[in-house]
Amino acid sequence: MPHTLLLVDDETKVIEFMEPFLRQEGFDIITAATGREALNKAIAHQPALVVLDWMLPEMSGIDVCRELRKISQMGIIMVTARTEETDKIIGLEIGADDYLTKPFSLRELVARIRSVLRRLHGSQSAEQTLKRGELTISESQCRVWRGDKEISLTPTEFKMLITLASKPGIVYSRLQLLQAALEDDILNDERTVDAHISRIRRKIGDDPSNPVYIQTVYGFGYRFGNAL
Repeated sequence: MPHTLLLVDDETKVIEFMEPFLRQEGFDIITAATGREALNKAIAHQPALVVLDWMLPEMSGIDVCRELRKISQMGIIMVTARTEETDKIIGLEIGADDYLTKPFSLRELVARIRSVLRRLHGSQSAEQTLKRGELTISESQCRVWRGDKEISLTPTEFKMLITLASKPGIVYSRLQLLQAALEDDILNDERTVDAHISRIRRKIGDDPSNPVYIQTVYGFGYRFGNAL
């Protein structure tokens, strides 16, 4: 069954640029031109992934992303002409799985989409469940709980957490965590790992000033607490 993508951009020519190629690649496509329309269609159709422009009328792409993350773990790729590193970090901080800067090639877009979808759906056959302190991590379901409370993580965040939690005490560099999460050869900025780690810590209730679960090893990267 083909995956459904929601393409969101207020410029008709951008949609016309993406849609035929993505249909040819085997995806079903729905489109939206405003932030409010995007949010309504995402809720109604539950696409596998949203390709979401940053600057939109009625409601910004950032606000759409933030609202979607409250109710869904569908894949989200932010697409924007903004090139500042801080903008990229903001997008990741509010829950985007990836960030693509205009102009981009259609082949790179497809590669990014497939990468996020693999992270979202690719672990369904695994049967491993980890118990780490108060955390329970189900690799087969891609779900995390702290005690009885389920924690909502993006696919990228889950991949990084399961990588660290699978081998407590082992130090992973930012590049290793990025490669574990992306599972492909697409180059990405290692510094975005810090944004993902910050979000994971906040969600699992790990005090950033004295983390128990995900610990920073200065000059090297991160490790999962060995005592858990």
